[in-house]
Amino acid sequence: MQTLTHPWRHQSLIRILTWREVSGRYRGSLLGSFWTLLTPLLLLCVYTLVFGVVAPTRWPGAEDQGIGMFALRLLAGMVVHGLLAETLSRAPTLITSQPNYVNKIVFPLETLGWVNLFTGLFHTAMALAVLVLLNGVLGTGFDLTLLALPVIFLPYALLLIGLVWLVAALGVYLRDLVQLIGPLIMVTMFLGPVFYPRSAMPAAAQPWLALNPITVPVEQVRRVVFESRWPQWEILAQYALVALAVYLFGLWAFTKLKKGFADVL
Repeated sequence: MQTLTHPWRHQSLIRILTWREVSGRYRGSLLGSFWTLLTPLLLLCVYTLVFGVVAPTRWPGAEDQGIGMFALRLLAGMVVHGLLAETLSRAPTLITSQPNYVNKIVFPLETLGWVNLFTGLFHTAMALAVLVLLNGVLGTGFDLTLLALPVIFLPYALLLIGLVWLVAALGVYLRDLVQLIGPLIMVTMFLGPVFYPRSAMPAAAQPWLALNPITVPVEQVRRVVFESRWPQWEILAQYALVALAVYLFGLWAFTKLKKGFADVL
């Protein structure tokens, strides 16, 4: 129970470390925190050029909406995947990069996972605000269904923190995870509904796409933002149950494996 309640017991520590991580990332750069908004826009331009102009991808049912709506749909997928990419890419070295927290002081190591997640959520929130604003002005407009976006991201964040704990704990013992996690993140992007909808894949492959952790959040975000429809609550509830299971398993594995961190480091 102490492990389960640590986000509330150490909320001040998590808040301080998250702010230090966010503010320190762009310290000394010319544009500062503006890179939070500029980075997804630059990636959007590149991917739109490649998949919208050079090798055009057709979106079923949206052929007459133009390249602008294609770009917005692409940005929605990138925002969701970007949160996974940022959190998991740092997970293998989350503990090994902070040996002093393991060997020299008594530190609640589980909080590092929350700091990693909240840092990613900060940047995701900025990119999501850009998406909502652009779509409101240039796309399908604003709607009350946008209020459901936090409900969509809540189970997604829960699943990610479970994966972060699991990968961070295994990364202490298996240093090869640092090399493996990058290709796996790319797989989740290209085998997920980022550049195309699930319906564009062969019928036999569509059920397997549901195993990708970004599939449900991407589809539900697009449903809420571009179709002005509420999420599919049943699907979201099933995803939340899976996310809760991953969260609990990741926390359990981290709690068990952290007993040997000091010996390895």
